Amino acid sequence: MKWAFSLFVFAAAPVACAQQVTFNKQIAPIVFQNCAPCHRPGEAAPFSLLSYQDVKKRAGQIVTVTKSRYMPPWLPDAGPKFADERRLSDAQIGLIARWVEQGAAQGDPADLPPPPKFTPGWQLGEPDLVLTLAKPYTLEASGPDVYRNFIFTIPDGGTRYVRALEVRPGNNRIVHHANVLVDRDHSSRWRDGRDGQPGFPGMDLEIEANLNDPESHFLFWKPGSVVKPEPAGMSWTVENGTDLVLNMHLQPSGKPETVQPSIGLYFTKEAPRLRPLLVQLENDRALDIPAGKSGFIVTDEFTLPVDADLMAVYPHAHYLGKEVTGTATLPDGTRKELIHIRDWNLNWQAVYRYQTPLRLPRGTTVAMRWVYDNSSANPRNPNRPPKRVTAGDQATDEMGHLWLQLLPCGTGDQRMTIQEALMRKRIRRDPDNFTAHFNLGGVLQAKGDLDGAVQELHEAVRIRPQDAVALNTLGAMLALRDDAPGAEKMFRAAVESRPDYADAQYNLAATLLAREAVDEAIPHLREVVRLQPADMKARAKLAEAVETRGRQRAQAGRLEEATADFREVVSLEPQDSDACTNLGVALAMHGDFTGAKEQFERALRINPANDAARKNLDRLPR
Repeated sequence: MKWAFSLFVFAAAPVACAQQVTFNKQIAPIVFQNCAPCHRPGEAAPFSLLSYQDVKKRAGQIVTVTKSRYMPPWLPDAGPKFADERRLSDAQIGLIARWVEQGAAQGDPADLPPPPKFTPGWQLGEPDLVLTLAKPYTLEASGPDVYRNFIFTIPDGGTRYVRALEVRPGNNRIVHHANVLVDRDHSSRWRDGRDGQPGFPGMDLEIEANLNDPESHFLFWKPGSVVKPEPAGMSWTVENGTDLVLNMHLQPSGKPETVQPSIGLYFTKEAPRLRPLLVQLENDRALDIPAGKSGFIVTDEFTLPVDADLMAVYPHAHYLGKEVTGTATLPDGTRKELIHIRDWNLNWQAVYRYQTPLRLPRGTTVAMRWVYDNSSANPRNPNRPPKRVTAGDQATDEMGHLWLQLLPCGTGDQRMTIQEALMRKRIRRDPDNFTAHFNLGGVLQAKGDLDGAVQELHEAVRIRPQDAVALNTLGAMLALRDDAPGAEKMFRAAVESRPDYADAQYNLAATLLAREAVDEAIPHLREVVRLQPADMKARAKLAEAVETRGRQRAQAGRLEEATADFREVVSLEPQDSDACTNLGVALAMHGDFTGAKEQFERALRINPANDAARKNLDRLPR
């Protein structure tokens, strides 16, 4: 039997209608989370994106900048998971585009999520200590970006532990980003205000100190930053007189603007138990980029001498930087990507903290690779036509760094082991690396190797013979080694190089007093007090020295000079009962009984138990 088949037609599957995308249901959650932290009143972004009307008005622009991943500004490629990541997924980018293609509908009001809430004022509440720049800085209406450093000094209060820090820039419209450096040795103060405005210029500030800052935290601010306390056990320490240097990137707005930043500190009673360390991969001496050259590569690597957890990374280059890669090669040959940015943009640099710290065992080699483009094809190239560019701290110079925040594992403080290995590696590569010799000297001194410290600091001074901080630090090391003549020589050189360097003036005076050169020491102590009127230690030392000289002059019968000395002591220590007594004695010996009586009575008002003042008062002629 033959079967006859007719043509059967199956019913077609229904064509799926594209789901309607609305602002209230699908787009608002994306915008509120990823855009609103900066695009809101009072922040640096030029317009707000807090409402449907705000977003619809710029819908086309939003599609363009999200498709190109220019916005939100998140530079790293997909790879390690970073905390607070603001990367839009491909699905989210597609959703925004489809919403615009469909007409940018608002949708059901019931679908709209609550608007984001932002903490007004200080994000963690009122800080325990607020430091505000005493005088505003004025930024000119036009011109290149300005990099300015402002100094904030911690007032008296003893040793305190910081659990969080917040920067309030004072004028969000012109502040692109800022970071805070800890300067315990006041190595930056001498530069403050020299051009008539608060602070001093400089893009990439290098803090000079006889010891590296031991805590090594990333203290970084940019618009939309969320302030978070340091992890448990990772507070950091400030002492009386510690300087915080706020390094700010300012952008002219087209009209003169002022900025008066503040720093808020939140304290905790918990002393630091966990001490991270910042390790800098860099090879700036290799930066010599010919005009027109693209694909210029600079690399550096370092092998860890201890086990450590990698907490965060901070890549940094200027406008010619194009691509940066950070990697870790473990002892077994396994390679891990730490960060990869294909399209570097200085204007959106940031610190990237890992969601979960990356364990790097001893023997791991961490490496960076920077690629630069000094051609006219680089839209960010500041030179038109391109020019040869070398390393430096100006915006038109270049740098190539990858900072790693490491938390050493195991027992004991192993940071010095890492620092020593890092500095010795740099010296092997560049024997004339001033910073490496200087910092290695500090590390060796902390380890108790004074001879090694002196040797390294001699090398630092050889490389920069006029560097006042290095000279002063070497002097201090020589003094610890009981080489008083050598110490005095270094202190004199430091003062000659920088007369307004108070620490060197004080150290020279102390050395002179130790060999009883009181007359020579006094002018240096007076200079310290002039430079730092609030330095009570220097005031007391000066008063002690002048009093010693006054006694010597009085015993030698030089009463007029002795009286002048004792007057100076009283002016320095007005509540010192003994100082008033001594001035009274000098006046009485000089025949000024009225003045003597005033001083003895003043001494007794300050200290009624001052027996010498009472007896001297009784001996005065009636």
